[in-house]
Amino acid sequence: MAETSATTETGEPASRPRKSSWKYIGPGIVVAATGVGAGDLVATLIAGSKFGYTLMWAAVIGCVVKISLAEAAGRWHLATGRTLFDGWRSLGPWTTVYFAIYVVVWGFIYGATAMSSSALPIVALFPDGPGLKFWAIVTGLIGLVFVWFNRYAVFEKVMTVLIGIMFVVVMYVAIRVVPDVGASFAGLLPVLPDGSLLYTLGLIGGVGGTITMAAYGYWVNAKGWSNSSWMKVMRLDNRVAYITTGLFVVAMLVVGAELLHASQIALTSGDRGLIDLGKVLEDRFGAGTAKLFLIGFFATSFSSLIGVWHGVSLMFADFVERFRAPAAGAEQAEEHAGPAATERQQRSLPFRAYLLWLTFPPMTLLWLDEPFGLVIAYGVLGAFFMPFLALTLIWLLNSSRTPGEWRNGWVSNGMLALSGLLFVVLCVQQVRDLPW
Repeated sequence: MAETSATTETGEPASRPRKSSWKYIGPGIVVAATGVGAGDLVATLIAGSKFGYTLMWAAVIGCVVKISLAEAAGRWHLATGRTLFDGWRSLGPWTTVYFAIYVVVWGFIYGATAMSSSALPIVALFPDGPGLKFWAIVTGLIGLVFVWFNRYAVFEKVMTVLIGIMFVVVMYVAIRVVPDVGASFAGLLPVLPDGSLLYTLGLIGGVGGTITMAAYGYWVNAKGWSNSSWMKVMRLDNRVAYITTGLFVVAMLVVGAELLHASQIALTSGDRGLIDLGKVLEDRFGAGTAKLFLIGFFATSFSSLIGVWHGVSLMFADFVERFRAPAAGAEQAEEHAGPAATERQQRSLPFRAYLLWLTFPPMTLLWLDEPFGLVIAYGVLGAFFMPFLALTLIWLLNSSRTPGEWRNGWVSNGMLALSGLLFVVLCVQQVRDLPW
């Protein structure tokens, strides 16, 4: 540990800044692995199949937007010693009402979606074995047991292995289809072909853009980073995460452009589109490549499952802890933020109750069509989350709640405002597309 050399505004000792180092990388890998789900990869594939390399620039902008959002969430935790929900609560009771409804409805439907997505590649790999519902339940139970009995350090190692598998497989497939390097660079020039606006917005805002971005600050604390001396480390960690995510997006665009665009092959929307791609890869490159891809598909889906099981359960535990307690000032809040608090929350009843909520009630949806009203509520609440995150971060990081040294500069404000505007447009479109 570094020696103390200064004091914070509250008079507490502050450690010297840690040097950014690759050996500290971790929470960013977790948020990248969790945020990139199978549905995101299909959306990127479809964009590549329709427009080739033309929207490559949108993938790059999306990467920069995500870096800005996650950096802001991590900076709030480290600069203030307070959790993100504690910050939201300081903005008024409306944030508590929104989050309470959101986390219950979202968790119910997401649980079924994550289990089904993880089961799909297993069924494709073992077509003569048990069916989708069986494997969906098995993956949900494995996720539950893993997160229930393991702390953050083990969780991070497993997530690192899963993202390593994802990275190797996606890059291998992109290389196998032989990317057109010239067209890739040409795609960095911003162009909007006819009919591409929604695909462009989806590329910028979709991949890795979930509630897990808000969980980033909680994973930062779980890693042991608890004050502003870790700011440089967090920023390096965050950039590595979203540059990795950006490479995933570029690789899937390449696959869509080279494998699907030229052949005019259409994929099924949603997670099942990756099963379609597996069949295309088998026809083109043989069963070995197709099976390798399905293993990468499983790593993508299952990393999202256990990432949400851990990260959103942490957020829920923090939500319950603060809801029960009186509104805390900054000094009180520090008792509920940081590695010690995260360790306590991982063993808490609310953490485990939300784990059970993510696992067992959603299993009923595996046998039922999703109820109409629930689909509408899930769609509306989910669409509003990313604008909610971007705009509340602007509010928190420009106010006296944040120490002056760590408030937003013009670059951060510009990026967060751009992302907020983008997510508002996406929110309106998502709400319009719901089956009213």
